Amino acid sequence: MDLEKKLLEGNKRAVARLITLVENKDPAAFDLLKKLHNKTGNAYVIGITGPPGAGKSTLTDKLVKALLKEGKKVAVIAIDPTSPFTGGAILGDRVRMNDLATHENVFIRSMGARGSLGGISEGTSAAIKVLDIYGADFIFVETVGVGQSEIDIVKNCDTTVMVMVPGLGDDIQAIKAGIMEIGDVFAINKSDRDGAKKTAREIDAMLDYNMSDWRPPLTMTIAMKNEGIDDLLETIYEHHDYMKSNDLFEKRRITNAKNEIVELVKHRVLDHLLDNAFKEKMINTLSEDVVKRNTDPYTAVERIMTNINK
Repeated sequence: MDLEKKLLEGNKRAVARLITLVENKDPAAFDLLKKLHNKTGNAYVIGITGPPGAGKSTLTDKLVKALLKEGKKVAVIAIDPTSPFTGGAILGDRVRMNDLATHENVFIRSMGARGSLGGISEGTSAAIKVLDIYGADFIFVETVGVGQSEIDIVKNCDTTVMVMVPGLGDDIQAIKAGIMEIGDVFAINKSDRDGAKKTAREIDAMLDYNMSDWRPPLTMTIAMKNEGIDDLLETIYEHHDYMKSNDLFEKRRITNAKNEIVELVKHRVLDHLLDNAFKEKMINTLSEDVVKRNTDPYTAVERIMTNINK
């Protein structure tokens, strides 16, 4: 299969194949992404995040269907938890969007987190580029389910939707700082449950401390009943228009690009260290010395950095 030709033609099999190669860190896949990078930047990337059980997949499903009615081409990357023991993932989020899988204007890809912190997969940024080249108008990235420290989604998206649900109780306090930084738009899903209005008041009160000129709007939704979806989509559009009209859209993308470059450098340095048998042996020896108190971790790092290019 000529991946480049098929990808530019919008062939779904080519998309799936290239994302698999990216996940497997195949150099040929990244060579192709280098070549086609000028074809990216057209898709609008929307992050869907929030605590586990908030109904993120169902909400994403309804948002996708709303966009399909507008004639849009949509892609979904659903990140699922990965076992720290086997490395496997159930990839169940795709099941909740099963009726979309065969739609000609929808591409859905489940990806395991593979141990990456931050609620997303290491290959997410590259997968977004593949789907952008494929011709998606909108790309949804649904995270594993985040807490205070898992905010990497904001480094990959243009608009981040924070999905909350009634009944979290003190959990809202536990992730307060995180959601203040994450959300461009908030949705209280399953808002027919008891405590929905209380949850909305608590989040609204937290947003009073928001330092940005953009105050994230709050929408009440019941995704299972398809209620509030159009209102939520409208707030996403409003955020897009605000970013564009205030020259913030390109600034966010520049920040995201900077974060991606830094992360790629980190992974490249780590791979360079661990792929070299001598240096891996050196790390093991230094680790033993640290435990035996023959050296300290700071000196160990200095020795590694001194030898990294030798």
